[in-house]
Amino acid sequence: MIFVAYMVLGAIAGMLAGLFGIGGGIIVVPVLVLAFNLQGINPEIVFYMAIATSLANIIFTSLSAIRTHHKKAAIEWYLVKPIAVGMLGGSFIGVNTALTIPAIYLQASFGAFAIFLSLRMMFSQLGAGTLHLPGTLGLGVAGALIGWVSVLFGIGGGNLLVTWLSNRQLVIQKAVATASACGFAIAISGAGSNAILGWGNPMLPPHSLGYIYLPALLGIVSTSFVAAAYGSMLAHQLSPQLLKRLFAWMLLLMGLRMLISVWF
Repeated sequence: MIFVAYMVLGAIAGMLAGLFGIGGGIIVVPVLVLAFNLQGINPEIVFYMAIATSLANIIFTSLSAIRTHHKKAAIEWYLVKPIAVGMLGGSFIGVNTALTIPAIYLQASFGAFAIFLSLRMMFSQLGAGTLHLPGTLGLGVAGALIGWVSVLFGIGGGNLLVTWLSNRQLVIQKAVATASACGFAIAISGAGSNAILGWGNPMLPPHSLGYIYLPALLGIVSTSFVAAAYGSMLAHQLSPQLLKRLFAWMLLLMGLRMLISVWF
């Protein structure tokens, strides 16, 4: 039964990954925290496992989304390289930072951060195609900061990157597509680091690869890969204004859900 639940979660996360370019972590992490608690996994490592498993899943959802967005010629590849390189460095630092912070503080920060992003999206102007972006160095620094923060919360970076690019007047569909490509860098670095740093932890349940819980990953990936492709196609059928509004509301609901789970 729990494996079926992971499959359903994967389908939802994959659809959102393709639709919003977010990797699905903002959905996967809180649900995995709940599922791992119900399975009786040691609460001291539950959030770390949720983050690691989410990042591993993002490897697959981002690949599927990249393929679909690339066919639509929506990915701004000249932005991907400097941002992705910065993300690789920032995400490695983020993994080490996350393991030094109590899980409850990470959960609360995750919720507050999602709400902040949603409000920024709601009140920012819709991108009109006139870019206001820094040079290569500035893009790399932005990528490093986004990578660091994103790995703290087990997300693919799309939440931050879509908001950042959209606020700088990149059309929302292109921001989503570009974020999908950049999120792959965070996923590889973050998942690999979590697998290494969690290796041999006696609190981990069987069938774990470091902090990555393989049964959950298998269930999620089995449906998320296909769902991400459909989400990517849907993103190009919606109006930019509607897509941006949906993105903001999705962030707000997930942020509130995570804060409520901390308090209650």
